[in-house]
Amino acid sequence: MGEGVELSEIEASEWLNCTAPQTLAALRGRVVAIEVFQMLCPGCVAHGLPQVQKLRQTFRPEDVMVLGLHSVFEHHAAMTPVALRAFVHEYGIRFPVAVDQPGDTALPRTMAKWRLEGTPTLLLVDRRGRLRARHFGQVPDMALGAEVMALVCDREEG
Repeated sequence: MGEGVELSEIEASEWLNCTAPQTLAALRGRVVAIEVFQMLCPGCVAHGLPQVQKLRQTFRPEDVMVLGLHSVFEHHAAMTPVALRAFVHEYGIRFPVAVDQPGDTALPRTMAKWRLEGTPTLLLVDRRGRLRARHFGQVPDMALGAEVMALVCDREEG
């Protein structure tokens, strides 16, 4: 899925840290940062998740919404929903986290339809629901902050 394309909805088997499933359609009008992670991914734990926690603390919630997407494509037996709930609690993750639905292959549904390479992956969605950036691996904090601020400042209707 390329940049500028409207991002399809997350296919989640459950959501953590929210009372109802989050939809990209309902989040229109805000920039959405989606951190795709696995709890046993060293890069996710060391860089990706702390970085989006900083985004959440830096930007106003009416401007930027952070979502997590736990997409398990390896070590399935170790990364259960029960283990994820404990992980989210222990790491102080406060933003909504979706559990990607299992797919027909080793890849979960959302990860497959979004054609993601692995974790950590950070997706930035503009106020109109279009994918504006896809970062696989580590992103420098300053570059990400500038990228998100540019999307926040883009008020063009369209």
